[in-house]
Amino acid sequence: MITTTKAFVKQEKPELNLEKTKLKAEEAFAFCKEKNFNTDFCILIDMSLHLGVKRFLVYDFKKQEIINKYLVGHGCGDASWGEDETKDNPTFSNVEDSHRSSLGKYKLGARGYSNWGVNTKYLMHGLEDSNSNAVKRIIVFHSWEKMSDEDIFPNGSPEGWGCPTVSNNAFREIAPQLKASKKPVLMWIYN
Repeated sequence: MITTTKAFVKQEKPELNLEKTKLKAEEAFAFCKEKNFNTDFCILIDMSLHLGVKRFLVYDFKKQEIINKYLVGHGCGDASWGEDETKDNPTFSNVEDSHRSSLGKYKLGARGYSNWGVNTKYLMHGLEDSNSNAVKRIIVFHSWEKMSDEDIFPNGSPEGWGCPTVSNNAFREIAPQLKASKKPVLMWIYN
């Protein structure tokens, strides 16, 4: 009789790479200055991090630091909607009905009604070839009651159809900054 045992390896919680974030923030600031976007803050989303850790960053250009971090969902792709099957390895696409998030820089646009979360959304205008179909795909920034306020690693946040989603509480903190901005705000989703 052959017996097999499964070894359980404890997964180490991934940490935000602060050097990478600082470089992205510097590039984001130069972009915002050149394109006449808001130069007080931007939103950086580091999709290289696990779906169960805070990877949505509000970056203050004046202080040159992250002022808030939140969990953020990504698209499920071919996996099950609302689950966390791609928590370690998301895939990205700019194709309609791919149910995947798109990488690249976005201009956050008009505020409108959402069927999700706190019933508010912001349109996302893709500024690169990798995310140019965002409006057509109805990729918007919104909240979702299934999102947690705290890290849930090694579990992942629920996956949607490609929109960056945050908790209702997180959205309530972020939305006033977006609403008060006189210039467009940059959201940059990168891997």
